[in-house]
Amino acid sequence: MEELLRQYMNLYYIQVLTLICIMMIAALGLHLITGVTGQLSFGHAAFVGIGAYAAALSNIHWGLPFLICVLLGGLAAALAGVLVGFPSMRLTGDYLGIATLGFAEIVRVILMNMDITGGARGLAGIPRETTLVLAFVLAAVAIWTMYRIQDSRFGRALVAIREDDIAAECNGINGLWYKVSAFAIGSFFAGVAGGLYAHFLQYLNPSGFGFAKSFEILTFVVLGGLGSIPGTVLGTTILTLLPEVLRFSAEYRMMMYGLLMVIMMIFRPRGLLGGVDLLPLLKRMLYSLRKKQTPLNGDGNGRSV
Repeated sequence: MEELLRQYMNLYYIQVLTLICIMMIAALGLHLITGVTGQLSFGHAAFVGIGAYAAALSNIHWGLPFLICVLLGGLAAALAGVLVGFPSMRLTGDYLGIATLGFAEIVRVILMNMDITGGARGLAGIPRETTLVLAFVLAAVAIWTMYRIQDSRFGRALVAIREDDIAAECNGINGLWYKVSAFAIGSFFAGVAGGLYAHFLQYLNPSGFGFAKSFEILTFVVLGGLGSIPGTVLGTTILTLLPEVLRFSAEYRMMMYGLLMVIMMIFRPRGLLGGVDLLPLLKRMLYSLRKKQTPLNGDGNGRSV
């Protein structure tokens, strides 16, 4: 399939689209933690890095199949999410964000000082296994899974915690369990994205999973609209494409990028699709279209004579 795509599409476009799908999976994980549950996290890139290194090392040293390595990367990140979730759940707001930022820095320093990860030199020799088709399929599965989670009782409990955790506790919702579960699931998404990322770039360096990467993923979620799955998808697509579109003015690219963010926060503080639920809107459009296509009977008004 990849060879067929290369016959009709430029290799550069294939790489950009693949990267968009990978980052979309990671952003959906943060969407569950921050957008749905309301837990501010500044260390999401650490979970991506844990998943990336776990998947890459499983492939290099154990020779496991690619998809098994990606799954192991997701599970390793989920375990890290649980470990950081339990002690941090007593914190809220900015304090939780600072705690997750500290965790991310700890992970980066550990990866930089371990021989098995290649240290500061980075980890090379990772086979190229991630394809556009696979990344697209997994991104579609991640979007479908996120919709299923949000529409479930579990997802409604997370929203209740975001709106008022004290009221949720009074109504029998175990806040600690739900928050840690959200951290674990969101971290699993990040770990899967990390596994795909490692087998896409074929090289990993701990500096690539620092605060800048965490802030970039958080920007995807905030720009698109907190709590909105279509917003996360749109924000990831726009902000991944924007640096590529602005390559013609490399010296001004970051300035233009920052200017766009300032304009967005002024005119759309809730994000591009914040507060917009596309599913009911789409259902109404389909219902109206179906109603127009229904043949009229009798007197022409749909009433029988």
